[in-house]
Amino acid sequence: VPQNDSVVAGGGAIEMELSKYLRDYSRTIPGKQQLLIGAYAKALEIIPRQLCDNAGFDATNILNKLRAKHAQVGRGVGS
Repeated sequence: VPQNDSVVAGGGAIEMELSKYLRDYSRTIPGKQQLLIGAYAKALEIIPRQLCDNAGFDATNILNKLRAKHAQVGRGVGS
């Protein structure tokens, strides 16, 4: 059986990283565009939030931990 050592991040990791990137980017833009990009970043977090809810976890607590991990480690951290 051939083995593949590449890993695909799951558990909302991609959405959390995109959300982080967009939040950081939105802070560099003045005006209404900043609000729109921030809202889109928040909307991306619905996916990991729903995964937490479906698994019976406290979504707010898990998302706060995920945000902290993405700030420290970066990509690949999922719920």
